[in-house]
Amino acid sequence: MSCLKFDKTQLINLEYSLSRELLRSNRAGSFASSTIVWCNTRKYHGLLICPMENLDGENHVLLSAFDETVIQQGASFNLGIRKYPGKYEPKGHKYIRDFETDPMPGVIYRVGGVVLRKESLLSEEAEQVMFRYTLLEAHSPTKLQFKPFLAYRNIHSLSKANLDVNTQFYTIKNGIKVRMYNGYPYLHMQFSKNPEYIHFPNWYYNVEYLEEQNRGYDFHEDLYVPGYFEVPIKTGESIVVSVSTEEVLPQALKQQFTKNVSHRIPRSSFENCLKNSAQQFIVRNGKKTEIIAGFPWFGRWGRDTFISLPGLTLGIDDPKTCKAVIDTMSSELNGPLFPNMGGGINTVYNSVDAPMWYFWAIQKYAEYTNSLNSIWKLYGPKFKKILNGFKEGTNFNIKMHDNGLVFAGEQGHALTWMDAVVHGKPVTPRIGYNVEINALWYNAISFALETAQIAKDKAFINEWKDVPALIKKSFVETFWDDKKGYLADYVNGEYKDWAVRPNQVIATSLPYSPIDEDIRKAILDVVERDLLTPKGLRTLAPKHPEYKGIYEGDQASRDYAYHQGTVWPWLLGHFAEGYLKIHEQSGVSLITKLYEGFKEDMKTHGIGTIPEIYDGDPPHRPKGAISQAWSVAEVIRMKTMIDKYSEKTKNTNKH
Repeated sequence: MSCLKFDKTQLINLEYSLSRELLRSNRAGSFASSTIVWCNTRKYHGLLICPMENLDGENHVLLSAFDETVIQQGASFNLGIRKYPGKYEPKGHKYIRDFETDPMPGVIYRVGGVVLRKESLLSEEAEQVMFRYTLLEAHSPTKLQFKPFLAYRNIHSLSKANLDVNTQFYTIKNGIKVRMYNGYPYLHMQFSKNPEYIHFPNWYYNVEYLEEQNRGYDFHEDLYVPGYFEVPIKTGESIVVSVSTEEVLPQALKQQFTKNVSHRIPRSSFENCLKNSAQQFIVRNGKKTEIIAGFPWFGRWGRDTFISLPGLTLGIDDPKTCKAVIDTMSSELNGPLFPNMGGGINTVYNSVDAPMWYFWAIQKYAEYTNSLNSIWKLYGPKFKKILNGFKEGTNFNIKMHDNGLVFAGEQGHALTWMDAVVHGKPVTPRIGYNVEINALWYNAISFALETAQIAKDKAFINEWKDVPALIKKSFVETFWDDKKGYLADYVNGEYKDWAVRPNQVIATSLPYSPIDEDIRKAILDVVERDLLTPKGLRTLAPKHPEYKGIYEGDQASRDYAYHQGTVWPWLLGHFAEGYLKIHEQSGVSLITKLYEGFKEDMKTHGIGTIPEIYDGDPPHRPKGAISQAWSVAEVIRMKTMIDKYSEKTKNTNKH
């Protein structure tokens, strides 16, 4: 039984239903996303969105919408819904009577005496979306009409009516194939039951996307409809429709649909929702296994990959995928840096922290699989390349100084995860010694030495053995202030930034920390007092004059708020880890409360998942991407920590 149900009154209330969004992805890198009433409110919504490696390597919306119309006794009832200037047309949401998301999105429509169930399913491995329609009740002969709305454009742009569109179609088994433009794949629209196709090319103008309007972007789109299909349906009968970049066997569609359903993790509980969501970020492309940073607009990001990897894979007992991602990323190391974003000639390497999180992700993998003895052999050469590169100096003025600390940054570039840029200038440039970078640096060297000692790599040990002590001494001298009771966020020359930010919490959570327990406890007390919310850590304390508690407005306004008070759930994982190291069993109740607080989010914003960010001010409304990899990952990891320390309590009580 799904824990993600919505009743009729919620569904027909557009103010409620249009703020609830669905997402399904597959291992091929395709995804489908819309609202729970199938009204697209973003340019990023669509029923079949696929990566186009031959065009630009980015995602493209092929099938935007798929309208159904019930025809009975000469009357037509369109079940679709779209926003146009000043109106919704058609208004199919008014016929919805029930909605479930488990094991796939399913809607029941009632139109007079007709009760029709629609179920939507994205294929697990192929660029294909399927719909199953079951006529549950009907008192007279019934026909269904289907109208595909095509966009054929990059996910970040919008389609406009033009004369270049290819209006041809080709008949295939139980359907047709069309493509709007050369260079794109054909869309094969096929039915389990042979339909009649009526070719009637037409544009639908000025479809509006409310979320894009709110975000300050162009929000009008023209969609192309090549024609429509009609097929009779009897009471109790099911018809499966496939829209795919490859031709399929129509007679196998029903079986294929059922098989795909059986592989889904049922979203019958909060924990299962998280596991289901975790799998949505994994993409397998040939020999590569990658992690999408977030939906619907992010691609693969280096730092996000390593930060989210343990939670997304080890947190759901999938070490094989964890290693596959590590090996994929290891193959893309360029000097001492990993790709931050992009691919091919568009790859950007402007992340100082991704290489440091690489060590941490492997640390977690080694601990989970008890494979510490093999780590140096597998990844030692990469470890050396990164550490030596930082020691000698690399791009963006990244270099280890004589005090053992890593300095990073130059004008116009944001190298840490606080990377928002407005009008060409970083909002939080943080040029200098960054607190979390140097905590991660200390952890990376310490872990490398641990694995090198097992492998007896004496040359490496002799070169690096004295560095951790040097870093530890310099770290405390540089960042710590006894009177303030917390760490500076970054230091550049004589300047120390004492804004209370969450980056210092990383120093409390790492396996090897450059600070002692008293300092860690003091930091956590300040973070708990000034930054902790039920949904994550604020990026800046509210008392700071530059604090922005609401994330809204155009892109510049949102970017100014992005790391200036906005709440990020992923930071909770590191707060929880640091907190439990100090408080152990007595800290479980607080972390459990924070973890369980996300249960209510399963039915808001992105259904069954955790969003990218929340407002800094109460009531901490969800914002940003509807499903974010590191948000989901760190909430999952919180559960593993709760279980670990709860088990300690049980064992202590036994003795």
